[in-house]
Amino acid sequence: MIHIGLLIIRLVLGISLASHGAQKLFGWFGGGGVKGTGGFFESIGIKPGVPMAALVGLFEFAGGLLLAAGLLTWLAAALIVIVMIGGIFKVHLPNGYFADKGGIEYPFVIIAIVIGIALIGPGVYTIV
Repeated sequence: MIHIGLLIIRLVLGISLASHGAQKLFGWFGGGGVKGTGGFFESIGIKPGVPMAALVGLFEFAGGLLLAAGLLTWLAAALIVIVMIGGIFKVHLPNGYFADKGGIEYPFVIIAIVIGIALIGPGVYTIV
């Protein structure tokens, strides 16, 4: 049952993160694409906005897909943690802890989950 639990966690979180990356990279799912996300990044002091949006989108998209697949989960975790730490410091930290106020709660939980998976391993249900 542990392996099924890990698969469920990896799939739900990985696909969710890959979808957020696709919003930033391709404008899918109502996202702004690199130009829209880049404009937002510039507005909060992340410059140059468009290249940084592409990088963050790539990290989320690739990290999410790797996590969902159970492939190179250490790399997936590293990519995701980098993005979440950036989000915490550039967006969420001034808002406190709780997610309902835009705080660090959600990215903090994501960091804990992906580090946990990286340490435990992806389970037996993986691409490899």
